[in-house]
Amino acid sequence: MASSTFPTVNKCSSIGREKHTVVADMDGTLLIGRSSFPYFALVAFEAGGVLRLLFYVLASPIAALLYYFISESAGIQVLIFASMAGMKLSSIESVARAVLPKFYAGDVHPETWRVFSSCGKRCVLTANPRVMVEPFLKEFLGADVVLGTEIGSYMGRATGLVRKPGILVGAKKAQALLKAFGDDKPDVGLGDRLTDAPFMALCKEGYVVPPPSPEVKSVPTEKLPKPIIFHDGRLVQKPTPLIALLTILWIPVGFPLACLRIAAGSLLPMHMVYRAFWALGVRVHVKGTPPPKPSESPSSSGVLFVCSHRTLLDPIFLSTALRRPIPAVTYSVSRLSEIISPIKTVRLTRDRAADAAAIKTLLQSGDLAICPEGTTCREPFLLRFSALFAELTDELVPVAMVNRMSMFHGTTARGWKGMDPFYFFMNPSPAYEVTFLNKLPKELTCEGGGKSSHDVANYIQRVIASTLSYECTGFTRKDKYRALAGNDGIVGDKGNKNKGDKVMGC
Repeated sequence: MASSTFPTVNKCSSIGREKHTVVADMDGTLLIGRSSFPYFALVAFEAGGVLRLLFYVLASPIAALLYYFISESAGIQVLIFASMAGMKLSSIESVARAVLPKFYAGDVHPETWRVFSSCGKRCVLTANPRVMVEPFLKEFLGADVVLGTEIGSYMGRATGLVRKPGILVGAKKAQALLKAFGDDKPDVGLGDRLTDAPFMALCKEGYVVPPPSPEVKSVPTEKLPKPIIFHDGRLVQKPTPLIALLTILWIPVGFPLACLRIAAGSLLPMHMVYRAFWALGVRVHVKGTPPPKPSESPSSSGVLFVCSHRTLLDPIFLSTALRRPIPAVTYSVSRLSEIISPIKTVRLTRDRAADAAAIKTLLQSGDLAICPEGTTCREPFLLRFSALFAELTDELVPVAMVNRMSMFHGTTARGWKGMDPFYFFMNPSPAYEVTFLNKLPKELTCEGGGKSSHDVANYIQRVIASTLSYECTGFTRKDKYRALAGNDGIVGDKGNKNKGDKVMGC
């Protein structure tokens, strides 16, 4: 049966489907995009680096020729081999869990989702490797069953070949569906091309998803069962063939440029860094009125700048905005980051009493920066603010930090964090916006107003969130690292491979 004989998905009712079973293809059906290129490119780069991405990009024309002139199965096999051969399965699984959901979630087809989400049991049948798509489909779209291509492995590494029955396209999709459901026919089948017709014909109802038009907009991520709050990976944009090629060509230029920018920030006096950054293409925007220097202030204690946390560089851009170095308290910053840092960093111990004493001593010497979220968040959310800082001083100035990157993220939960500053400065024109908010009134602090430290921390979180139009959450560093890296984010923890983990704040 040809796919053209099926009605289009917009004619499928989504009412009364709570007890129905739906089976949907992925690319071009659940997702608007029909090409798997960007997602294999993400696996290649995030698990294998730029050289693997280069190999993948060079192999992709061969995959395209095989796809159009030999078979869909042959083309997909080349993409799998080029992106995964020799990779650790654990690395592929890590990318599938921490990186791909962000990009998949931005491409969900609205009409398919309307039908898919209305059904009580959801199955996805795809030619993509199951290991690559299953975390997103089950965790973020609520799929119950994922039937995909199984990749071969040897001693924990992917061979780049596939296991029987091979790439799930055409009749093999129908066979996989029969094996999974037997005589119990699914109620609804959704596909987008001729090769999906065999499995759609096995369903009680079949609907085809037509090629996307410019008017089709993806489902807003907040309408999915689970929002994307935490995600990892270095690439900001989905690597289409053009963007992947530009990324490969830019890195040999971007890395020396990053080194130059870091050298300027580390070696020049802080009052000159602001202009030097602008000359080197790093944009620093300052809003609000910063407090006076300690020597010009009648207060006997330095000011504690309470910052939202976007990257390791937050205190450095705070210092750049103030034109003077502001020390920062940290947890386990990598040695490389400490060496190149233009400001003083003071390590805390996670011993509450000892850390409180250390922060009080630092405040007696002058101003100090702290990021009480404890770790970074890329999305417009603020994590829970740890309350220790509120107990130590009434001189609290909230600072809303925002950064903009066009090519690379300057944070990671899975990789070597010593490279975070380099990736941030490798962006063609990275930007930071530093907004100084009003100093907290005495009546809203612990000592002056009798407030609890948790009330003060929550209030500052809400003030910063309101300024940035962000959403407050109760998530913590542990929640982030458990979601992205499978550990608690603490250096020295058993099973934690993220050596050099940095967490600013307390």
